[in-house]
Amino acid sequence: MNIHLLKIPLTQEHSFSVRYDVVPHFYDKWHYHPEIELVYIIKGSGQLFIGDNVGHFESGDMLLLGSGLPHLWRSDEKFLKKGSSLKVEAIVIHFLPGCFGEHFFALPENQSIARLLEKAGQGIRIKATAKARVSDMMKKLLPAKRAERIIGLMQILHTIAFSKDTKPVCSKGLLFEYSPMETERLNNIYQYILNNFSRQISLQEIAEVAHLSEQSFCRYFKSRVRKTFSEFLIEIRIGKACKLLAETNKSVAEICYDCGYNSFSNFNRHFKSITGKTPLAHRKYYMDRQEPVLG
Repeated sequence: MNIHLLKIPLTQEHSFSVRYDVVPHFYDKWHYHPEIELVYIIKGSGQLFIGDNVGHFESGDMLLLGSGLPHLWRSDEKFLKKGSSLKVEAIVIHFLPGCFGEHFFALPENQSIARLLEKAGQGIRIKATAKARVSDMMKKLLPAKRAERIIGLMQILHTIAFSKDTKPVCSKGLLFEYSPMETERLNNIYQYILNNFSRQISLQEIAEVAHLSEQSFCRYFKSRVRKTFSEFLIEIRIGKACKLLAETNKSVAEICYDCGYNSFSNFNRHFKSITGKTPLAHRKYYMDRQEPVLG
């Protein structure tokens, strides 16, 4: 898969980067970087692609992304709308595997952290108690100076390495080709799908976006995304439907058509196939998770 290389700025005084971002939206191009990335979303929501995984991010999410793992953050339309005053917020740490020395993570004392960094090649979602502890540590790391920075990062990695509140995000053993030649093509495909999934997108139409024949496009897309265009489009639509069911009072029928479906039976079948629940069961699950309002 061909992805854009993103360069992470670093000062001469620091061996790794930690920053607090308040921006209109997150970086929305399919990209990678050699640095390992730990991100805590304080405020924001949208669609997230990591490797071969299609999903969503929201406020409170925490993810560890391994070196060279491609990803794309697509903030929701309310953040992208022209003239919007909304901002996304996140604490982000970037560090190279060799930032403390070539053999630092190979030391016997660091074996658990070394295994964590290897697992991060699949992406790791950090949840529950571990997320609460690590988010506090990340906030304390922001103003830290000198050796306190190194100690703080090691405490964070140690906490994640020994936590059971983690889950891999994408498939194991994915290989990616980092050629800049096709970056624009793949980004154009992704952005076109994200902008138009709420209506019918024909194979001819998306193939024209990629400047390929229909047959060539099918081979190209499957070889790079590890799923067919149809499978990918369904995942995008059902992901959006999940979000609308959880966050709005729209009827299931309205959501079905808002997400590009003309057939209610197809929508229900695809929804249950991907989530394991019916749309109504999914909505009830999220309603039951809401904390009661105290009056």
